[in-house]
Amino acid sequence: MINSILKYRIERFTRGNSGAVTVDWVVLSAAVVALAIGAVNVILGDVSGLANAIEGVMDLF
Repeated sequence: MINSILKYRIERFTRGNSGAVTVDWVVLSAAVVALAIGAVNVILGDVSGLANAIEGVMDLF
């Protein structure tokens, strides 16, 4: 009796896919965050270089 109930619950658990969509969204969200962090790093690097170049030109005056 207990074995059949346990077997039924294990089978139901392994066949269930109720959390699969959540996992997909978590992976997708993590990828978007990683891309955003990469884009911010690229933009900040370019802005720092540009600011240094402007500072160099302004020091000439």
